Amino acid sequence: TPKMVEVNQHPHIRLMSYCEVLDVSGTPGKFSVKILKKARKVNVSTCIGCGTCAEKCPAQAPSEFDAETAMRKAIYMPFPQAVPNKYLIDVESCIYIKNGKCKACVKACPSGALYYTEYGTVGINHERCIGCKECVSACPFDIPRYDQATDKVYKCDLCLTRIQAALEPACVKACPTGALRFGDKADMLKLAYKRAKELGGNASVYGDKFVDGTHVLYVLPEKPAVYEKLPLKPSVPLSIIVWKDMLKPLSLLVAGGVIAGSFLHYIIHGPKLPDEDQNQKGGE
Repeated sequence: TPKMVEVNQHPHIRLMSYCEVLDVSGTPGKFSVKILKKARKVNVSTCIGCGTCAEKCPAQAPSEFDAETAMRKAIYMPFPQAVPNKYLIDVESCIYIKNGKCKACVKACPSGALYYTEYGTVGINHERCIGCKECVSACPFDIPRYDQATDKVYKCDLCLTRIQAALEPACVKACPTGALRFGDKADMLKLAYKRAKELGGNASVYGDKFVDGTHVLYVLPEKPAVYEKLPLKPSVPLSIIVWKDMLKPLSLLVAGGVIAGSFLHYIIHGPKLPDEDQNQKGGE
């Protein structure tokens, strides 16, 4: 760590943390390195590394730093005295990552466990969840998580009970620097673009221009293409759209027609008695 601090303070060295080297080519003195910058899911420009968010986080996962012999939170510091001293979110473990109004999980859910709240967010009714995992495969952001122990799917509902009580989501309340904000979407959009402009360079706003606009916005210091697991053009799978918007309404219409036809037949011809066929044969 002392060496990392020294390197980070060097005026001619740019330290790139939470990255993965994909390819190295070239000759000595003229190397070309392809690097994948992973998404931290935390605004590093305002995070002060206080650890309050990790204290509030309910999810745990094996710690890579401790050779998976100990547990860490879903939002965590990679190792003690890490450089930079910033937290990151493990999307594979976090069960409360915010999700927006992309319609994929709601469309895919056959039991109605996922639904839109009066605030426009996506809520989940675990009593209705049947563990089919259709929403998991449908979500373009890979947000819903299946828990094998309970046979249920979990996702962030933006702390719906807190919102209903006129309170901020827990993570927003816990963050001491304002790295996480909550409010009306129009106000958050203005704030996000203002922040991106302040950062300059390749900073951009992610989450407002696809799948009808999500209810979670990210201010990225770099272009979305350099971040792992951030789809450039997220969309609801065509199979979900065809089933929910076309085939399912058509099947309901056909079923309704059958019921209506049966009722009309009953009104016109009346009920068919069990001994009608026998009386008819006897009369012959």
